Amino acid sequence: MISVIKKPSASSAALCGKVAVLLGGTSAEREVSLNSGNAVYQGLIEAGVDAFKLDVQSNVLEQLQNLEADRVFNILHGRGGEDGTIQAVLEMLDIPYTGSGVCASALAMDKLATKRIFAGSDIPTPDYMELASEADCQRLLDEIGLPVFVKPVLEGSSIGMTPVHRAEDLVPAWETARAYGDVFAEKFITGAEYTASFLGGQVLPLIKLETPREFYDYDAKYISDDTIYTCPCGLPENMIAQINDLVERSIHVTGVRHWGRVDLMLDDQGQPWVIEVNTAPGMTDHSLVPMAARQAGLEMPDLVLRILELTLEGDENHV
Repeated sequence: MISVIKKPSASSAALCGKVAVLLGGTSAEREVSLNSGNAVYQGLIEAGVDAFKLDVQSNVLEQLQNLEADRVFNILHGRGGEDGTIQAVLEMLDIPYTGSGVCASALAMDKLATKRIFAGSDIPTPDYMELASEADCQRLLDEIGLPVFVKPVLEGSSIGMTPVHRAEDLVPAWETARAYGDVFAEKFITGAEYTASFLGGQVLPLIKLETPREFYDYDAKYISDDTIYTCPCGLPENMIAQINDLVERSIHVTGVRHWGRVDLMLDDQGQPWVIEVNTAPGMTDHSLVPMAARQAGLEMPDLVLRILELTLEGDENHV
């Protein structure tokens, strides 16, 4: 990783041409995407980019075929926008876009597939099990035990996610999650939560997350004002280096590019555990990537312009 953050060049805004900010969509994260998209759009305008917003809801192919833009800033969250679908359409239309490509987007969106990649790459990630039936819930109790988090495989923003400490709560949690599709359970790690944003070839300063809630849930992420964000995170340099190495390895094995975020837990014994990779994280006023970028010296206009600038550079600066 490079040690000094690269700021966008003065000419980037003009070189990017006309930019469509894709936002909204139809996923369970629509409202978050609308907020993120508005923030990104405002940042691009302040950076001097000729940008406009496009709420992608219906007739997506027709909308994109008729798109009068030189490139796309994709800030769609969740299914349809973060899972390789919109990326495939943009690839077919030969429209440059921000963020990860088709395969990496599809992989990172699938939390279960991502964990299998981590496990096969010796990246520490909590024990997990797919839950396809009530019988699997019983098997989970026997093989992994409690507590666990029960999660939808294909959702973000903690939607449909439940911590389970008692056996009688496991099946109800599974039923809640399966309303969103396939389900898995992950061993509950007791410790501190951290997140590492990345931009081009750099891991940005780590952020420690603390909430009075049981975990960093949807309200803690987007609504509540009682979440505590600590950046710089306060960890010793050797631990930061260890975590950053895991972040780099996680990015490498998943093939993600341009920008994103890796979420981790640090248990009570000081062991870091990688939870997931996010390829189009939130960019709202509560969001973590802008917070980390600010600590590294980039305000929102420079941040969004730098992300957009990466579409001009080919793959040499992709992590």
